[in-house]
Amino acid sequence: MRIGELAERAGTTTRTLRYYESRGLLPARRDTNGHRTYDEQDLKLLRQIRTLQDFGFGLEETRPFVECLRAGHPEGDSCPASLAVYRRKVDELDALIAELGAVRETVARQLAHAERARAKLADEAVVPGGPEPVCELGGRTR
Repeated sequence: MRIGELAERAGTTTRTLRYYESRGLLPARRDTNGHRTYDEQDLKLLRQIRTLQDFGFGLEETRPFVECLRAGHPEGDSCPASLAVYRRKVDELDALIAELGAVRETVARQLAHAERARAKLADEAVVPGGPEPVCELGGRTR
């Protein structure tokens, strides 16, 4: 198949395919007229790359999976190098989850502190018959 058909079937652009080719992830085969030609195996490579990228893998992180498929394995994640990338990605995700959990806790503490401070100010600011406090951002506090 030609580059346009492959791009369409893979849900990408011809520009992306040329980029993958320049990075050595997609083979550069040409017919007698000089047109790029691809087969179903190339489509499988692209689908593997796209799936991994959808999961947050960088382009270079997809290389072991592509090489595994090119070596004739039925799945790109059946080789030791691919498994090593999975392990690194799981470790990376675990670290991000821990970091986000810490950030969430900090924000939750700040929210609780701000709500307590706001309630205290509102209680102190209420003077019978006096004006209602106005929020600095332009709205009424109650």
